[in-house]
Amino acid sequence: MAGYRKLGRTSSQRKALLRNQVTNLIYNGKIVTTEAKAKEIRRIAEHLIALAVKERDNYETVTVTAKVARKDKDGKRVKEVVNGKKVTVFDQVEKTIKKDKASRLHARKQMMKYLYPVTEIPKENAGRKRNTKVINLSDKLFDEIAPKYANRNGGYTRIVKIGPRKGDAAMEVLIELV
Repeated sequence: MAGYRKLGRTSSQRKALLRNQVTNLIYNGKIVTTEAKAKEIRRIAEHLIALAVKERDNYETVTVTAKVARKDKDGKRVKEVVNGKKVTVFDQVEKTIKKDKASRLHARKQMMKYLYPVTEIPKENAGRKRNTKVINLSDKLFDEIAPKYANRNGGYTRIVKIGPRKGDAAMEVLIELV
């Protein structure tokens, strides 16, 4: 017997489908799909959440100096003339960042190997590139989801049966983060 469900697809199609479903589950918190797909999604999602819970506090905070462009009241860069050329003015700024330790970095790369990048588009500017932001789902797993499940040993997802789908009578379920 196989160790996984083939879902009637080739391996590349199946991997793409599962990656997409798991990415949407972590981004939205819940999705509606068929029962067989949900059981496969659960395996992967629980593994990723367990990685995040295990490595959630494995970082050190470091203070670094960074060069940041000075901006005026309109948000445009301030320029000054040096030797006949316009040059942007930079300021030195102290920033505190989280630096991953080796095992957390490995866990982050394992997550990013499976999750698709998500771009969030604001509703008021639909179709525009302005104000879009890329959501880092591994950060969401570490910062939002892992602390919620810190005291829990597995069972991070729930599958609720909805009923048969109208077109092909496949059993539809709601899979959600508990």
